[in-house]
Order: sequence, then C-alpha cells, then structure tokens
Amino acid sequence: MTKTHLQELITPWFEKVPDAFFLSAITASSIGILSLLFVYLFTRRLMLPGIQKVVTKLSPERIGSLSPMLTKLNKRIACLLCCVLFLATFDSVYPINEIAQEILKTIGQALLIIYIGFIISSIVSIAGAIYNQLDFAREVPIQGLIQVVKLITFIVCSILIVSIVLEKSPTYILSGFGAIAAVTLLVFKDTILGFVASIQIAANRLVTYGDWIQVDNYGADGEVIDLGLNTVKVRNWDNTITTIPTYMLVAGSFKNWRGMQESGGRRIKRSLNIDMNSIFLVDDDFKAQIEAVIPLQEYIRLGTLPDPVSNLGLFRRYAEGYLKQHSKINTSLTLMVRELQPLNHGLPIEFYCFSEDKRWISYEHLQAEIMDHLLAVLPVFGLRAYQSVSGQLSPADGVNMAGKPSIKVPNNAVQGQHQ
Repeated sequence: MTKTHLQELITPWFEKVPDAFFLSAITASSIGILSLLFVYLFTRRLMLPGIQKVVTKLSPERIGSLSPMLTKLNKRIACLLCCVLFLATFDSVYPINEIAQEILKTIGQALLIIYIGFIISSIVSIAGAIYNQLDFAREVPIQGLIQVVKLITFIVCSILIVSIVLEKSPTYILSGFGAIAAVTLLVFKDTILGFVASIQIAANRLVTYGDWIQVDNYGADGEVIDLGLNTVKVRNWDNTITTIPTYMLVAGSFKNWRGMQESGGRRIKRSLNIDMNSIFLVDDDFKAQIEAVIPLQEYIRLGTLPDPVSNLGLFRRYAEGYLKQHSKINTSLTLMVRELQPLNHGLPIEFYCFSEDKRWISYEHLQAEIMDHLLAVLPVFGLRAYQSVSGQLSPADGVNMAGKPSIKVPNNAVQGQHQ
C-alpha cells in the first residue's frame, strides 16, 4: 500500500496508537471522501442554485421556464467537479494498493467522461428550449438536429470510455469500425434515415409543431406534438397518439393543412343530388309564387335571367346569392354553385365556398346551417332531392311537409315526374 502525502501529514497524530499506519490511512481516505461530499453539497445546494436565481431574475419568463433543465444541469456539474477533485487528489489522499488504485482511477475517468457527455446533452437541450421560444421556431424545428448532436456526443463518450478500459488509443477503437460498418448501418438504419429526413423537413419546412397533418397509411389525422430524429408523434382528434417514422414523411406522402390554417378561409364543398324529373321551365306566375315565400329579388337580379329559365336555374342563382350574402362566408375567395355530371342517382349541384372561421366545430356548424337551409328551400322551387331508397310523401290539402303553402307546378313542367 502506497503512503500518500496526506497520510504522512496525519501520521504523527497516531504515533502512540497501535496500528498507526492503518488508522492514518483510514483517516486520510475519510478526509478525501468528506471533501468530495462537501464540494458536492456546496456546489449543488448553494453556489449553482445561487447563480441560477441571479440568471433567472434577468428574464423570469424565458429562463424561468427552463428551471427543470437548469436544475438537472446543476446536479451534473456538481458531480463533474467531484470527479475532477477525486482524480486531481487521488495520488495525494487515498492510500491504497496498486490494483485498487488502477481500478478506481479507471472508474473515476469513466465517470468524468460520462458526466461531460451529460453536461453537453443538458446544454444542447437548454439551447433547443431557448430556440423553441423564438417566433420562427415553429416554422423551422430543430428537434431532430438536437437528437443527432446528443447521439454523436454519447458515441464519442462511449469510444473514449472503451479506450480507457482497454488502455488503447481511441484511434485504435475507431479503426475497428470499418470491419463492422455494415452492422452499424443496419442497426442505425432508422436513425440515419431520420437524420437525413430531419434536415429535409427543416430545410423545406414540410411540417412543424402544431401543424394539422393527415397520413392515411398510418391512420394519423391530427396535430403534430413532437418531431424527433426517429419518430413524429401526432395527437389525433380522438386524443389518441400515432407514431410515424420520420423518414416516411419524406419517402411517402401526407397532407398538411397548414396552408388552410394560414389562408383566409376553410373550403366548403358539398353537393345535393336533384331528382331530374323535378326540373321544369318556369313562368312569371311561378316566380310570383316563389316571391310569396322567399324574397327572391334580394338574391337574384331577375332582369338578367334568361327566358325561359328552369326552376333549377333559379335555385342555383338563389343559392349563390345566399352564399354571397352570408356573414360567415369569405366572399373574397372562390364562391360558386355549379352542376356536375348527371348520374344514375340524380343531378349533383355542388356548393363551393370558404368559411371565414377555420375552427373545426364552427366550420361544421356552418356547413350544416347552409345545407339545412338549401334543403329546406328545394320544395319552394319545385325541386326534389334524390333518394334512392325512401319514397316520396305527397303534400296533403295544399300544404307541404313544412306546413307552408305548396308551390303549384305549372302546366308546362316536364312530364314523367314521380307520383
């Protein structure tokens, strides 16, 4: 057992005591351990928290939100200082034999490298959190790059630890990587693909936090809550979480609703199938009957109508005028009512416009309100919605199903209507 400098200093204290060498060794080791404990508690409980409080006062909102990360960093710095102190004073304080000395030194050096890696990881995490507080961070996420930096840091630390344990140069360890390159690529395939995908996603602004994306192949339809190196997490609208490999956003296809959210409105594209047997040409008397139920002239410029005009033509113009005057429709965007290709289940009339309110619930309520109104006014124009299964109830005593006077179909209506 080697006699250390500290042991030599305290040996005179035990001259008259049996086993003076053993007691002085125990005392020297105890002093060393207590010194490490004192340094840890001083830095962990007093010095570093005091610095943290001063820094937090400079910006309570921004730096205050980083408190858990700063606390973790303080703990790791305190452990690092203990490792440095242990290695710096090892030969002068701890009187142990050569084998134990080599083992403890190796453990101390390994712990020093581990805590250096942890500190770098904490600093990178804090830097990423500060970046995420910036306004443009949502547009250019760097979570994938942060994870890459952490991965490289721990790979380097692992190589250094292995070189210390084997007492070989790190270049010797690195030279062996060429033989296992294929295995390394296989093991880290997803990580490598995710790294490349993260760079492409950040550079091209394909997706960012808070985006509403839809990936049909994975059943994802909701908001992006995490953009990692290997996976992207999406909180679906039913509050389930879908995990998607990051590289699939580049290799495959997905729908990003960010453009809709940033635009002036959300598209409404709905259609009604009209029974083609209910379409006929109208005369002035029929227009007067419509005027008795709805203010037709408020929505249609009657002087611009072709002569003759069909009841479906009147309905299309009325529906378009109704949409243009609706307070919740953005009339600066595309707005039209058009006929689609006739099918065996009727003639589709499509209503195409944009809602000013893009929130889901408000959007759905507006769609329902518009379709309810247009379905309700169909009988006023003598039109029927096509239903392939249910039958048609005939109005009784001149009153339709809504309790309103039925519109009388003129004699020149197209023949062959349902009875």
